[in-house]
Amino acid sequence: MQRLFTTFAGGWPGRGLLLQRLLTSIALLHYGIRCFTEAPQSAFNTLHLIGAGAGIFLIVGLWTPVVGALIAMIEVSAGFLHAGDPWISCILAILGATLAMIGPGEWSIDARLFGRKHFAS
Repeated sequence: MQRLFTTFAGGWPGRGLLLQRLLTSIALLHYGIRCFTEAPQSAFNTLHLIGAGAGIFLIVGLWTPVVGALIAMIEVSAGFLHAGDPWISCILAILGATLAMIGPGEWSIDARLFGRKHFAS
């Protein structure tokens, strides 16, 4: 996993990535919960439920490149399946893709598991 990133961004860039992960996760969880209150549309609801599950992984920053790519694919599919306004799906797809490309940042489980280890001598 460390090979996917040159570094895990710290400082202000790391905080920015944390905020991006939180914003994307909250939106995914919102639409995942909202699908329970709407009339059943099986394929559309299934996509949002998978997206909500991916949002949980994204909140803690676990498997961020894989989850970000999954979110991008889910939201592109949801954008084509949804009869209404596809812009929120487009925005979430872009956010998922950027998180897959940039990485989770220093404030994540990925950084703890796969970041560089410093040994004191």
